[in-house]
Amino acid sequence: MKLKTGSFRRKLLSYFVFFTAVIFTALWLLQTVFLQSFYNGMLIRSTVSTAEKIVSHSSESDIGDYIDELSRKNSILVFVTDKDGNVLYSSDEYKKMHRFREDGEKPDMKPSEKPDDMPELPPPDDRAGQKMHEFDDRGSYRELPANFNRLISKLEGSEDGTAELRSDDMYICGRYIDYYGADEQAVLCLGTTLNAVGSTVHILRIQLLWVTLLSVVIAFVLAWFMARSFSRPISQLTEKAHKLAENSGDVSYREGFCSELDELSETLDDTSEKLRRSREFQNELLANVSHDLRTPLTMIKGYAEMIRDISREDEKQCAEDVAVIVDEADRLTALVNEILEYSELQMTDAEPVMSDVDLAETVRTVADNFSNLYSKDGFTFECNIAERVHIHGNASRLGRAVYNLMDNAVRHAGENKWIGVTLRIVGDKAVIEVSDRGEGIAPEELDRIWDRYYTSRQRKGKGASGLGLAIVKQTVTLHKGVCVAESEAGKGSTFRIILNMA
Repeated sequence: MKLKTGSFRRKLLSYFVFFTAVIFTALWLLQTVFLQSFYNGMLIRSTVSTAEKIVSHSSESDIGDYIDELSRKNSILVFVTDKDGNVLYSSDEYKKMHRFREDGEKPDMKPSEKPDDMPELPPPDDRAGQKMHEFDDRGSYRELPANFNRLISKLEGSEDGTAELRSDDMYICGRYIDYYGADEQAVLCLGTTLNAVGSTVHILRIQLLWVTLLSVVIAFVLAWFMARSFSRPISQLTEKAHKLAENSGDVSYREGFCSELDELSETLDDTSEKLRRSREFQNELLANVSHDLRTPLTMIKGYAEMIRDISREDEKQCAEDVAVIVDEADRLTALVNEILEYSELQMTDAEPVMSDVDLAETVRTVADNFSNLYSKDGFTFECNIAERVHIHGNASRLGRAVYNLMDNAVRHAGENKWIGVTLRIVGDKAVIEVSDRGEGIAPEELDRIWDRYYTSRQRKGKGASGLGLAIVKQTVTLHKGVCVAESEAGKGSTFRIILNMA
């Protein structure tokens, strides 16, 4: 696959290679260019620290053993002299290997105390003893540094009793100390060799060269496979989004690569489902509501033209025509309101705000409103509403559902004009029933009356839009309830809502 400029795979590959280059550049600088200066700095700090330790213990009786220990651990040459340059004590990292007893035997040393890198010395004899540095009573066996007098001069001129000398290959520091057994202040001189890693740097450069070449190749291969692994699911999601916009088929996406991409895929699936529902709703709206919208608009236009052309001079006829226009406008308004309400129920992502609802009060309020509105038209409302019925729900939407059931009953009550409203408790359920004694519903239609638009097209348009019962079902479903309808042709119908008690 050709890498596009600015693509995720190309950028990830570039960033990984750049990161590898930065890491190895830093490694090269630290291990070659700055290794010597870093090494020298560490040696100087170690030498100064050793000097401070010796100064703090210089007046103790075991100062000689302490100096030997520090000298061996830190590979430092140590001299203690008087101010005239006479050596009082000296030590370096090999002192134990060179010091012999008067009888030519090595000093006592346990196997665990022997350094791993200590060379084996041949058995001493008289001639070998003559070749070794001779020790006087003060333990001196090494010559003082050539620039020792310069160090003494700097010590004499210093205010704090410290001095240091540094050349290209040597560092020396000096201190005035109170040495054990000396009558006056002594001079502590410590020296260490600098720039001792030249051959090491060369070896490191060769090793780093091979490590770098091998690591760059491995890093590039890893970066390529990582870029492919990361870009493949993103490419799939991109294709999925394109198909979503084109209303095309689904694109396979293998979950499990990372949770963020899995969540994005689920979001795209949810979006696809919502778009599908939206398209279905739009198609149904155009297919099923167009007739219901066209009829009142046609009548409004027709009667308006009649008023303009014919009945404007006839006051009575004009009033009747205006009344028809008002009725059709009301029907059109109710139709649009139901469509908007059902659309909101279908398309909203947010759950309704739930709280404790006094269902008895909600049902009674709706029943009283209908009784006040339709009693003058000869309707009889028989209510049997239980008290203290509470559920967890949304009072506004539940009231709208009861309103739709009662509106449906009024429209299909028939000549009897009797409406029954009941609220009762059955076990842990609250049951709302709205009944009428109208023409009833055919058995084959009972399973479809909750479908949107079904009523208005199959039951002669007695509803505003055919969405009333669909809104009831949607609302009850949001409340985890059940809708049931019972009917017998010629004897009426009963619509029942079953909800869980609080």
